[in-house]
Amino acid sequence: MVDKIETVLQTIDLDATPPVQEPMRQYYFLKKARKYIEEASRKMGRPLTACTTTFGCQMNARDSEKLDGILRQIGYQKSESEEADFVIYNTCTVRENANQKVYGRLGVLHSYKKKNPRMMIGLCGCMMQEPDVVEKLKKSYPFVDLIFGTHNIYKFAELIVNRFESGHPIIDIWKETDQIVEDLPCERKYPFKSGVNIMFGCNNFCSYCIVPYVRGRERSRNPKDIIREIEKLVADGVVEVMLLGQNVNSYGKTLEEPVTFAQLLREIEKIDGLKRIRFMTSHPKDLSDELIEVMRNSKKICNHLHLPLQSGSSRILKIMNRKYTKEQYLELVEKIRAAVPDISLTTDLIVGFPGETEEDFLETLDVVRKVRYDSAFTFIYSKRTGTPAAKMENQIPQEVVKDRFDRLLSEVQAISKEEAKKVEGQILPVLVEEVNGQDDSLVTGRLTNNLLVHFKGTKDLIGKIVEVELKECRGFYYMGEKCER
Repeated sequence: MVDKIETVLQTIDLDATPPVQEPMRQYYFLKKARKYIEEASRKMGRPLTACTTTFGCQMNARDSEKLDGILRQIGYQKSESEEADFVIYNTCTVRENANQKVYGRLGVLHSYKKKNPRMMIGLCGCMMQEPDVVEKLKKSYPFVDLIFGTHNIYKFAELIVNRFESGHPIIDIWKETDQIVEDLPCERKYPFKSGVNIMFGCNNFCSYCIVPYVRGRERSRNPKDIIREIEKLVADGVVEVMLLGQNVNSYGKTLEEPVTFAQLLREIEKIDGLKRIRFMTSHPKDLSDELIEVMRNSKKICNHLHLPLQSGSSRILKIMNRKYTKEQYLELVEKIRAAVPDISLTTDLIVGFPGETEEDFLETLDVVRKVRYDSAFTFIYSKRTGTPAAKMENQIPQEVVKDRFDRLLSEVQAISKEEAKKVEGQILPVLVEEVNGQDDSLVTGRLTNNLLVHFKGTKDLIGKIVEVELKECRGFYYMGEKCER
């Protein structure tokens, strides 16, 4: 992709008017931004550095790879230090304390900028879609150079150029978009696996969630563009992809020629060289029989499904606007397990939602015991300004919530340990991801069920799928031994 873009950049005349059509317009600004970075680098007498910090979900992590790709293309060298010449925060706003974390770190960046006046600071992502946040930034943090949101991340190079040419901060927030721009630079964190956006936005409006307000309405990428991207990734060494969307089960509904998520998976499965397919997140309300059938017959879809429950109480689920009942969820799990018996199920659970009674909480525990999740992300409900739930009465006292959370966590962890132990002694394929951080004689990888495995190995195994005997289960990970056969 970078070589192709570089070839196009050589043909661009910066004296001409910027193109209107995308992505050619962004290629023009990539080249123009590079010119400004080269000039700044000459004045500084060294290459300029850039540091990207990501808050939040895997969608944000993928967006940050796009930011990194653009920064590299225009001439910045990647840095892990926030004393870099360009620092950008890709923000999350699912919980309000995430916003406070960003404000706190901006104070530190301001001190760095005083030492290096040429330093540029950028803020993007979900937090920037909140008008109150932008107003606060304008008043209290005027040293921030770039502010943009979730809908126009593809304009990053253009916004950098605007900042250089105007000499003052640039704020460019869109309320909504139906535009998806393909073929822009991207720098992957891992050479052997990659996230792939298949859609953007969310139409679900769960009563506790801010995401639909900051990510906008659902819009799906063209399946041909998705296939083309994955084919290029595989040609570049990727063996595993994670298909990303706020609700992948809704994929394709906004296309001119609708395509189901199951149909997309069938096409992705055909890609030679691709070994593993993961996806998240799946909303229980529209996980189809067709999708279950595709998962049952697939040779490449990992036997792991993240299926958020949130609450086991049908009464609370209705107030949450989740559009399914406890009984429907359990019936769905039965269908999935009948089709894929060895599947690993994980979930999200919220404790202390407004109005939750002890009986409601016990319903959640009941589902946990019946489903027996391999792991669960457990959350204490926190008010999120701008959501319907934040205005609800019957907010639960913190001491009650804490007690329920501790009981739930204890149950989840006990079941998870028992479930993990089920494959002890088996020989299973492991995708090696890294040298172990605590012991460099070990490497660490993942089973298709997403459990970690540590075993003796060297860094040349990274990115390879190897057979490993799972010698000992240690709760949430395995110690294994590579099979030489």
